[in-house]
Amino acid sequence: MPLIERDDSALVVIDVQDNFYPPRRLDVDRLRFDEMVQRIAWITAIADRLEVPVVVTEEDPAHSGHTVPQIRGVLPAKAVTLPKNAFAVWDNPDIAAAIEATGRTTMVLVGIETDICVAHSAIQLHEAGKRVVVVDDATYSPNAAHERGLRRLDSLGIERLSTKELFYDWVRTIEAADAFHDANPGLVVPPGVRL
Repeated sequence: MPLIERDDSALVVIDVQDNFYPPRRLDVDRLRFDEMVQRIAWITAIADRLEVPVVVTEEDPAHSGHTVPQIRGVLPAKAVTLPKNAFAVWDNPDIAAAIEATGRTTMVLVGIETDICVAHSAIQLHEAGKRVVVVDDATYSPNAAHERGLRRLDSLGIERLSTKELFYDWVRTIEAADAFHDANPGLVVPPGVRL
């Protein structure tokens, strides 16, 4: 597969909401979840600085709350946040329209849940003719559901990469990477990402 072109990418942040996993959900690995949130916040901040459009979804926000503060706080001014009622982003007309309005054909997906909303979104976007890339260390489902979701994507030929790989695809050169870091000294690299 070719490298991810920043000028053809749109970032889709799926359902990373305050109350999606309430505290009583004992099956949630809170450390892994928190690290995923930090990676998504970092990717979102990078997208902002590299002028990659961002579309954010919130599944049933009246029940599941809004996008977590760590991500909300770094959203680009032009980011679009929309409620989601169908699991696949493409099956929500307002979200599909926001994705189309970006003018981009490569959809970079992050968020929850890997085996349902991320998988459904990836599959529907792929079938709609988009290039779909799932950032596998910036997605989450509890326990074995995460790996099951990734295996399903693999079986359909949907691309996966890591947060680190996405960053380097977007910047492409040592000079550009160094310039990015120099221009953004306060942007802390998240856990598990070795640049």
